[in-house]
Amino acid sequence: MGTVGLSFGSATSGQGFDVATTVTQIQAAESAIETPWQTQLTTLQAQDTVFSSLGSDLSTLTTSVQALTDFAGVFSQKEGSSSNTNVLSLTSASNSAVAGSHSVLVDSLAATSSDYLDPIANASDTLAGSVTFQVGSGASTTITVDSSSNTLSTLAAAINSAGAGVTASVISDSSGSRLSLVSGTSGSAGQLTVTSVLSDATTGVNLANNTGTTGADASLKVDGIALTSASNTVSTAIPGVTFQLLAADVGSPVQVEITNNNTAIETAFSSMVTAYNAVVKDVSTQEGKDSSGNPEPLYGNPTLSLIQSQLSSALTSATGSGSVTNITQLGLSFNDDGTLSLDTDALDTELNSNFSDVTGFLQNSGSFGQSFATTLNNLGIQAPNGAVYLAQQQNSSEEASLNQSITNENSILAAQKTSLTDELNTANQILQSIPSQLSEVNEMYSAITGYNTGNG
Repeated sequence: MGTVGLSFGSATSGQGFDVATTVTQIQAAESAIETPWQTQLTTLQAQDTVFSSLGSDLSTLTTSVQALTDFAGVFSQKEGSSSNTNVLSLTSASNSAVAGSHSVLVDSLAATSSDYLDPIANASDTLAGSVTFQVGSGASTTITVDSSSNTLSTLAAAINSAGAGVTASVISDSSGSRLSLVSGTSGSAGQLTVTSVLSDATTGVNLANNTGTTGADASLKVDGIALTSASNTVSTAIPGVTFQLLAADVGSPVQVEITNNNTAIETAFSSMVTAYNAVVKDVSTQEGKDSSGNPEPLYGNPTLSLIQSQLSSALTSATGSGSVTNITQLGLSFNDDGTLSLDTDALDTELNSNFSDVTGFLQNSGSFGQSFATTLNNLGIQAPNGAVYLAQQQNSSEEASLNQSITNENSILAAQKTSLTDELNTANQILQSIPSQLSEVNEMYSAITGYNTGNG
């Protein structure tokens, strides 16, 4: 404990001394033991901030690489086109589609069966009777008119509520209003059979049913194979491809082209380059000093060196697949600062020429892509072996130990403060009582001797 001088003036002044200030001075030397601990904590916390940012950027890079190495990622995506979008429109090409060209000849379109009743002049007239309908070979349904369904609109509502696979609506024009019935099943299997014994009770006119459209299947040829479809949306003719038939054009085949989605692949590569460059910049920033000339938090940190060396090694020691043996063939190149650049034209050319080899370069077992993904998993925040994860765990352990030491020291200082304060308060009270004690002595002396000490 350091020596502390008490400043309270004359011992007989009765002023005493400042106990709180004196206790603080006494404890200042001992509390200084915490200074290096606090400094070390600040350093570790600054490292934590950088590790967190670096780990986040490595995670982004890992995700961007997964898009290229995942079997269900961008390399499996397909695009499609139609040579005549007035006849056939391509709806989608899923991951299961295979790149290639197909010929589609549309002979006829699918049709959905419909019927309608004779019109009545006044849509609010009261109806009577019943209507029976059947969809294809399904069960028939009869709606008998009652007080809740005795107008065109309420009858339509009753038919729709029956859930029998028929949609009813009221159609009006200058000739009057009529009940329209449309099958819920397209094609010949949805042929609608309607029997009406309805009448307009207001006018006494019977309402016969009329055929609107006869249900029919679409007829088409795909690569010379005759096919039918109950719907104009066809999803089984070309594996993984869905297209819409819009018009019949007998004798004029439509060319459907299914291609690899180069645009999505190039976008994924661009995302990977951006993410990689962010990590490189994180590392290079930590190799220097800040604006005040102080070393960056991870300056000289071994984890930083590990990340830098393994990233570089992973990119330059690629394992070939067929004609593709290194990343430069994919339009990737290194800049002077260690970042990457991407030539999308060169990548597009390689995809068009050697798509399967590019895929293998990224997705085959032991390929560049798989090795790079493994390297990233070993560098990032993945438990239990990620380099950044391990560094964060080590820092966390050291911080916990330092915080415990500080807590323990603070407990000791708090107990000491209480004890010192009690002792110094006692001493202070004694000093403050000296004048009164001297006065009492003087009075006793005067009483005994008759000498007036007050007058000297």
